[in-house]
Amino acid sequence: MKSILIKDTTREEREEIVRKALWGSCGAECEFCSGCDNRGGRIETLYQPYIDGKKEIAEINEEYSAPFVK
Repeated sequence: MKSILIKDTTREEREEIVRKALWGSCGAECEFCSGCDNRGGRIETLYQPYIDGKKEIAEINEEYSAPFVK
C-alpha cells in the first residue's frame, strides 16, 4: 500500500484518496456526507487541509473526534 502522507503524494493523489476512501465509504454517497453519522456538510470541506497539503489525515481525524473522546 502506498503512503498517503502529504510528503509522498501530489495534490491530485490526495484529492483521489479523499474521494475514494472517505466520500461515500458507507456506499451511499450522500450529497451532504460528513463521513457519516448523518450530520451533513461536505467531506471534502473537512479534509480540504489535507488536500491542500497543510494537515495530515490523522491530524484532521484527531481534531474532529477530540470533542467526543473523554
